[in-house]
Amino acid sequence: MRTEITELFGIEHPIVQGGMHWVGFAEMAAAVSNAGGLGIITGLTQRTADDLAREIERCRKLTEKPFGVNLTFLPSVNPPDYPGYVQAIIDGGVKIVETAGNNPKQWLPALKDAGIKVIHKCTSVRHALSAEAIGVDALSIDGFECAGHPGEDDIPNMILLPLAARKLGIPFVASGGFGTADQLVAALALGAEGINMGTRFIATQEAPVHDNVKRAILEASELDTRLVMRPLRNTERVLANAGVERLLAKESTLGDAITFEDIVPEVAGVYPRIMRDGEMDAGAWSCGLVAGLIDDIPTCQELIDRIMGEADEIIRGRLAGLVAP
Repeated sequence: MRTEITELFGIEHPIVQGGMHWVGFAEMAAAVSNAGGLGIITGLTQRTADDLAREIERCRKLTEKPFGVNLTFLPSVNPPDYPGYVQAIIDGGVKIVETAGNNPKQWLPALKDAGIKVIHKCTSVRHALSAEAIGVDALSIDGFECAGHPGEDDIPNMILLPLAARKLGIPFVASGGFGTADQLVAALALGAEGINMGTRFIATQEAPVHDNVKRAILEASELDTRLVMRPLRNTERVLANAGVERLLAKESTLGDAITFEDIVPEVAGVYPRIMRDGEMDAGAWSCGLVAGLIDDIPTCQELIDRIMGEADEIIRGRLAGLVAP
């Protein structure tokens, strides 16, 4: 399948692996890229810029295909070494960067001068238009169904994607709740040039996470995610567990008086405990509504081959058959 996204990034299939904290290591990115998609290393999972440089080099030894790095720009009292991470990406010869969080305008000149293509993740069309105006190459339009931060507008992809198609002049992938062939075909019909998958890739054999995490996704239904940190206007979609219920109880009790410090035990430092150690009730971890559609743990190759094969059948078969001669 050839789309503007496959052409832009030099990949075989219009499937991008999202940046995921404590999941987007070299082996995850390489497995997706080797299967014909675009694998992504999560930059801030690496503690330092030097660590990221080593992870990029490790990925190069695992794949000869294109892969990218995710950099999420967030406000912080003690911000990460963003200049160092950007330099590690440039020095590592990476040619694709997924940015998220704050406007990446400050970092675009250095990335562009190095010949790097930038895809920016947005949860609203207005933010996407701002990103287009500063010169990003592509966009990842993230609907309300997504794992992690869906923004505060609560617009699902069935509305968000056609709005983006009407207003944007650069290609975009559909993100949030995607994991199947029929969803890929639907995204293409709504104007996207591909899909971004996060939760679906956690439930693969190569995902470097504890088996408890994969089992939790497999057992979850579409009713098993929760929205936390809404009172802080930092909404995050997570999988329900005991830690999440503790967090929601605090939000209910404290109301508008709640602060981030009140929920630190449920959100700070929990990812390694969950993803690496399998402590499933440690706290809040991102999971999308697509969990309700996941019922197996294939290899990345099997998953992408299946999605592309079934998408071809849907387009050439059922959809083509609906058109009158």
